[in-house]
Amino acid sequence: MNQDELKRLVGEAALDHVQPDSIIGVGTGSTVNCFIEALINSKIPIEAAVSSSEATTLLLQTGGIQVVDLNQTGGLDIYIDGADEFDSHRRLIKGGGGALTREKIVAAASRTFVCIADQSKQVGVLGAFPLPVEVIPLARSLVARKMVALGGQPEWREGFITDNGNWILDIHNLDLVDPVKMEKAINNLPGVVTNGLFALRPADLVLVAHKDGIKKV
Repeated sequence: MNQDELKRLVGEAALDHVQPDSIIGVGTGSTVNCFIEALINSKIPIEAAVSSSEATTLLLQTGGIQVVDLNQTGGLDIYIDGADEFDSHRRLIKGGGGALTREKIVAAASRTFVCIADQSKQVGVLGAFPLPVEVIPLARSLVARKMVALGGQPEWREGFITDNGNWILDIHNLDLVDPVKMEKAINNLPGVVTNGLFALRPADLVLVAHKDGIKKV
């Protein structure tokens, strides 16, 4: 079973957590795309979805699912999204696709955050995947210098603009043994919109696709 098949498997498994006639939060990325395809094919009658990116919005609307603004819905019952990395405490690194800020907002607004991933994304300690940090363009160099002081090696994702009109620095080689402390420290830097650590608000459940089936963290 290859990685694409594992993504399809865990995308389908997430359907068990979708309640009919509900409004759900939907994340961004290749694994989430598999969930969206499974949701459309399932014909589960959901009321609407709150999307974390323009790309996800397009997929949902193409499949006939209404997309609504989070400001119209209040809190959500469930948010389903993927991860670039996760650990045994369900803490995540997200933002490889650049949608980290909206993903973090929708996750914070949801009572239950279900992360879907294949087994290749599980790590003992976060940080092998470079940490995305969304910055206001004016602050790129300032934040990069601050990240060096924190022990990281920043790389500007040149040519990429987030859905919010900002830039992303990918931070390599950060010490993330204490991801909660690092998430707070980075978010306190002037010019940072947010960073891709989901440690203050980790996932409530991680569905992990293995060759022998779905496991839960």
